[in-house]
Amino acid sequence: MNFSNKPYRTDEEILFDFDKSKDNRLLGVLLQRYTLLLLGVCMKYLKNEEDAKDCVQLIFMKIIAYLPNNKVSNFKSWLYTVAKNQCFMYLRSKKSQVHAEEINDDILEEFQAFNFDADREYLLSLMETKISELPNGQKECIELFFLKKETYNEIVAHTEFTLLQVKSHIQNGKRNLKLMMEKSLNDSNR
Repeated sequence: MNFSNKPYRTDEEILFDFDKSKDNRLLGVLLQRYTLLLLGVCMKYLKNEEDAKDCVQLIFMKIIAYLPNNKVSNFKSWLYTVAKNQCFMYLRSKKSQVHAEEINDDILEEFQAFNFDADREYLLSLMETKISELPNGQKECIELFFLKKETYNEIVAHTEFTLLQVKSHIQNGKRNLKLMMEKSLNDSNR
């Protein structure tokens, strides 16, 4: 099949043909069409060109694996959502590699006032564990605010939360994190 000789076709037409033929060259046409958009989305979230390129490749692989068995009605908007989610997953995986170091000097400073009586490494490890146990909104906002050093407005832009919700998630997340850490420290001292 020669795709270059055909006049412009919509995403839906290409997806319809792909659904019938399962010809990955059709996906190639769509992916080529949106490569710059994907790279732009990834750069927005990852702020690093190499990471963005790696993430685009991961998105391509996901799409190639997903589309043969699933239908997508609005490809561009679906693709944007896939890209955004992949960027967040990529950031989480990168964070877990360097998490214990970057973390938490800022959060630990924030919690110095609580006078936790334990060594720094243990506190960092405990904090990392307890952050992962926070409710999703609190966890996401705490990570974005403290670990990625995003402002409230940046968090609003990257999530579906309102400004009031972001402030509430951070405040409640800090309180819950403190309570969970205190409980763990008290339990370990028994």
